[in-house]
Amino acid sequence: MALSMTQSAPLKAMPRTDAGISQKTISVLGATGSVGDSTLDIIASSPERYKAHALTANSNVEKLAKVAIETGATFAAVANETLYGALKQALAGTGIESGAGPSAVEDAASMPADIVVGAIVGAAGIRPTMAALRAGNQVALANKEALVCAGDLVMAEAARSGQPILPVDSEHSAIFQIFDQDNRNQIEDVTITASGGPFRTWDKEAIEQASPEQALNHPNWTMGAKVTIDSASLMNKGLEVIEAHHLYQLPASKLSVVVHPQSIIHGLVTYSDGSMLAHLGAADMRIPVAHCLAWPDRAPADTRRISLIDIAKLTFEAPDVERFPCLRLALEALEAGGSLPNIMNAANEIAVAAFLERKIMFGGIPKIVEGTMKHFIKTGDIKDAGSISDVLAMDAAARRVATDIQDMVQ
Repeated sequence: MALSMTQSAPLKAMPRTDAGISQKTISVLGATGSVGDSTLDIIASSPERYKAHALTANSNVEKLAKVAIETGATFAAVANETLYGALKQALAGTGIESGAGPSAVEDAASMPADIVVGAIVGAAGIRPTMAALRAGNQVALANKEALVCAGDLVMAEAARSGQPILPVDSEHSAIFQIFDQDNRNQIEDVTITASGGPFRTWDKEAIEQASPEQALNHPNWTMGAKVTIDSASLMNKGLEVIEAHHLYQLPASKLSVVVHPQSIIHGLVTYSDGSMLAHLGAADMRIPVAHCLAWPDRAPADTRRISLIDIAKLTFEAPDVERFPCLRLALEALEAGGSLPNIMNAANEIAVAAFLERKIMFGGIPKIVEGTMKHFIKTGDIKDAGSISDVLAMDAAARRVATDIQDMVQ
């Protein structure tokens, strides 16, 4: 790790007594991605409420330095250690401290802040999420993999911190807002909605032959490449069901998915009296981000509004796991439990990267995932992980197997 920091600990912003509003300090892990963009937009639009603190990125030094300077952040870190010199030079004379390497990202997560937004993509976000929780920071989580791969460990750490994890995903934010924690035994079902992605109406053969350009052409949302491909395969919904299992401590039997092409209803909760509560909002990530940053209150935000008159019609369909086998595989991983969700996720990350690099067809993604899962089921090596080190060791092992399978898949 390369690091350049002063010895004094960063301080939380002092309350703005002139406006009667307490200004919150916000750290953003993954500040240069799509969720990072939405978070920084909310911060910039409400400077009396929010102040950027520590920002991190994987390798986009130019954008990281730019947003750190624009927001007046106190610390910036890049995960790629070889880029430390470039970041330090880009921040020269600004007074912003800098660091590089995975440890520096964890340091950013650990710095005292009112909220740490975890928006790192992939398994790389697990350790920083745990670092933020161990430091006692409130975590607003957009990193699915932290819960998919290490849900029991992450939720146990959140319980020790005494603060709930605030979900940033639009679906989980919706459910969080309509989920009655005090009467959870009266909840019959939690429904997560899916847009259906760009291939919702395609036949199975056409889906399997789809190109990266077609898969990245999402009809409703603007997201990073990995999440967009997962949305096209419906793996994203499978990951979200596993997240919901951990966030709301519900069995798989009480979790369901429905395809809703308009992406207006993001989540529904059904209660024992027959009531079904739904959360509606525009397809705008700034809405769930704004909810997290203001929680437990609500605050004005310059986000998109919807008009039911203009929308006029909302439609729903059952998901097709024959055309979209990734959803089936994720649900099977949840049912099996243990380390299988972690194994499934690692294989999916390998498969999606191979697809984006044009090494396999779109139909090869579920083949790699299923082949990897079957390998570990056959060996019996799917026991629960006892530590984050165990989680990451299994992640690495699954990636090796998935890479071997990739070489045999077209």
